[in-house]
Amino acid sequence: MNIDSKDVSNDFDPLDMQNYRIERLPKRSKSKVESILSIIGGPLAIITFVLIYFIFKPDFLQSIDVESLTESAKNVFSLRGSEEFSRINIAMLAIFAAGIVLWMTEAIPNYLTSLIIIISLVLTGVLTEKEAYAQLGHKVMWLNIMSFVLASMLVKTGLAKRFALWFIVHFGKKSSSIFLSFLLINVVLSAFISATTAKAAILLPIFMVISAIYGARGGENKNNFGRNIVLQNLFYINIGASGFLTGSGANLLAAALITGATGVDIYFTDWMKGNFLVAILLMFIGYIIAVRVFFPLKKEERIPQIPGGMDRLKEELHKLGKMNFQEIKSALLFIAILAFWATDKYHGISPTAIAFLGAIIALLPKIGILKWNDVDIPWHLMLFSAGAYTLGAGFKVTDLPSISVNAMFDSLGLGAQTPFWILYLSLTFAMAFSALIFQSKTMRTMIFIPIAIGVAQRFGFDVISLALPVAFLIEHVYMLPFNSKPAALLYETDQYSLTDTFKFGITMLAIGWVISILMGETWYRYLGITPDGVFGLF
Repeated sequence: MNIDSKDVSNDFDPLDMQNYRIERLPKRSKSKVESILSIIGGPLAIITFVLIYFIFKPDFLQSIDVESLTESAKNVFSLRGSEEFSRINIAMLAIFAAGIVLWMTEAIPNYLTSLIIIISLVLTGVLTEKEAYAQLGHKVMWLNIMSFVLASMLVKTGLAKRFALWFIVHFGKKSSSIFLSFLLINVVLSAFISATTAKAAILLPIFMVISAIYGARGGENKNNFGRNIVLQNLFYINIGASGFLTGSGANLLAAALITGATGVDIYFTDWMKGNFLVAILLMFIGYIIAVRVFFPLKKEERIPQIPGGMDRLKEELHKLGKMNFQEIKSALLFIAILAFWATDKYHGISPTAIAFLGAIIALLPKIGILKWNDVDIPWHLMLFSAGAYTLGAGFKVTDLPSISVNAMFDSLGLGAQTPFWILYLSLTFAMAFSALIFQSKTMRTMIFIPIAIGVAQRFGFDVISLALPVAFLIEHVYMLPFNSKPAALLYETDQYSLTDTFKFGITMLAIGWVISILMGETWYRYLGITPDGVFGLF
């Protein structure tokens, strides 16, 4: 049934973008299952920690082969001795498992879980205070902070809003073109903004207004247009980021880990050549799967339900007026930043340093574009990320991932002659589908990239041949609300259910993994990432 403009409550204007700012989103009611999980999450986390640390004490962590450890872990082993090294590995596993339970059940806020993890690693002696607390100063954390500064510049000047509105007004003439417009908008923003949460915050008010125009008001008024526009944007925000090294801090972290293990730098152009086309392909497939398979639009959902709704977007664009000098400066600064990122192979300046310089220029008095009070940095998300980085530091000290991998391969009886394709399939599957249980892509990066490196070294393959394809799967974090910060944010719109996001997400995840396999035999092989003829498909 059409929603007439006079039926809309006087207290809430569905076409006012200010109503869809993050801080104004209504708190979504938890489902019965979510409520139960949040209640049992705390006790379950405590029980998990106690069982692992005090009772079970896994055998494979009590008899560790020193020669299989990384150099940093060997140093820790020699300093602390075998018994103490085994103890901190068991503590590391217990803290990690308990943290996963808290993150998955959302028994407490995710940033509070991170704070508990950090102090637990200190109190159990896994990390020193200096090592644990230093993670808030990780260079990727600084990239995130500088990215939020630059994203705030786009918001303050209205440049991002102008670009998105202009694109929608000129090319969003019907429902299908609106979805494709957001696909292209996300690709462009992914090149410029290194924080997926910032992209979500910029685009959310725009696609929520469009949802209202097409009759999707959330809650009991969900429809397939609303499901499509929010879930597709969630997918585009993440997969768009996978096409660029600077698309997220996790991508940069993966590149840093691979470079540290090989001595070979992974540049912006290397990453883009490897995965940009794959990202575009997946985004188009995601669009088709959403609108043709899971959420096909009814006839009435293909036309605006609020009279004059699209005119409201034109009015919003008109209010912005002509591009002012501040917007022009913002555009020129972002183009310069992108140019430096794209040519990092030639000048050697890191993406973090470039973002740092860009943020400094944007904040300079008189000649800059914004003041510090204009910067919107979600510090609770920064604390959440710091906890994930601290877990990564704990894994580096204990070498728990490699120890676990070696124990698993030994138990399976896989020797040195294990074919490359078995390793490739296993590692890419583990990275892709680990999103079912892990809260943070940063954490997945810290776990699975070192595992891929360790497996490649154990079996004598080029580290890049396994670690880089695994890294290309980092951004598949759109299946469940706890998978990523944008997923958690967009779930609060109440435009779709847990079932909606899972069935669409798990399908796209499976397709993404299959495409990764095909790329391993074709495109990645052409680029020299994977060896020739590893799968025997072509």
